[in-house]
Amino acid sequence: MNKNVLIIASMANSLPHFRGDFMTELVEQGYTVFAAAPEMTSKNIDELTQLGVTPITLNLDRIGLNPVKDFKSVLQIKNLIKKHHIDLVFPYTIKPVVYGSIAANMCNTPTISLITGLGFTFSGASKKANLLQQITKRLYRYALRKNKLVIFQNEDDRQLFFKKRILSKKQKTDIVNGSGVNLDRYPFREINVNSENVKFVIVARLIKEKGIQLFMDTAIALKKQFPLSEFHIIGGVGNSPSSVKIETLNTLHDSGAIVFHGRKSNVPDFLKDMHVFVLPTFYREGIPRSILEALSIGMPIITTNTPGCKETIVENENGFLIPPNSLEPLIESCKFFIENPDKINQMGKRSRRLAEEKFDVNIINKHLTDNIKTVLDN
Repeated sequence: MNKNVLIIASMANSLPHFRGDFMTELVEQGYTVFAAAPEMTSKNIDELTQLGVTPITLNLDRIGLNPVKDFKSVLQIKNLIKKHHIDLVFPYTIKPVVYGSIAANMCNTPTISLITGLGFTFSGASKKANLLQQITKRLYRYALRKNKLVIFQNEDDRQLFFKKRILSKKQKTDIVNGSGVNLDRYPFREINVNSENVKFVIVARLIKEKGIQLFMDTAIALKKQFPLSEFHIIGGVGNSPSSVKIETLNTLHDSGAIVFHGRKSNVPDFLKDMHVFVLPTFYREGIPRSILEALSIGMPIITTNTPGCKETIVENENGFLIPPNSLEPLIESCKFFIENPDKINQMGKRSRRLAEEKFDVNIINKHLTDNIKTVLDN
């Protein structure tokens, strides 16, 4: 008898793009897969349908806390579980994990939650973050108490959940190395590098916590000394209070300090022509998907010595770890590659090897599907 699995996300785009290979694997193993998220577009629906997945539009506010709306979301998920005779719920990101777990508990349906990073809430970056953390801790603690398994993307996040008593030591947990990367979709390439014409790139949501301002300040500093160097930014400007202003990006683009591309759907085509990937985030990442893609293509990485990011670096072999929210170490790390362009391909090969050994999506998906099978068999 086929088992029905419900995957819940906070962003519809993330389902085909970040979990497409995972859902394909589940379908191939004989599971009937339903995927729910807010604001499903016709493109999202087509992409999921082509994977053999049933798409469901979910009424869920991705940000903000509105008790009435959130309670309605829990009830909607509960109704979905009953309507589609769901055998296992698999939510990821904060709100789907909390509300999906609560709804599943109400139906006595097994749940495996995936914690993909703790974000702004657990960054300790402000009084607002600390207040949100207190609320989120209580929500997580209540929601996760009956989960069959809680999966993290790095050991630091797992230990933090134990330390803050969100989970008890008796609860079953596991670690998986991010969402994985499709090595064929992001093929390795060697690249010719002209001395000083080194191209740095960041791909991220354009919020300050991702280190966008640090990247721009680095570009301004180094373009004076190395005018042929290039600093590329790929990402969209959102409505977060910490979003970088579009006027700032356009001004720096027009001055030649950066090259601002905006949001792009064909990121692999852009990355293959870039030299060094930079993500100076001080956001609580799981394991950033953008770094995994850059590893697979064969790029050296400059990122911060923080949970989720440090797992992607073999120090001085495939890149550099810098302190979070620190400009000078970022400038010096970028300057190293401008002055030593011969290191780019050498370190890029080590990045690709790391992707093959540790972050291959096939390894990740086998880990996840084995966990699902174990929970359902029990």
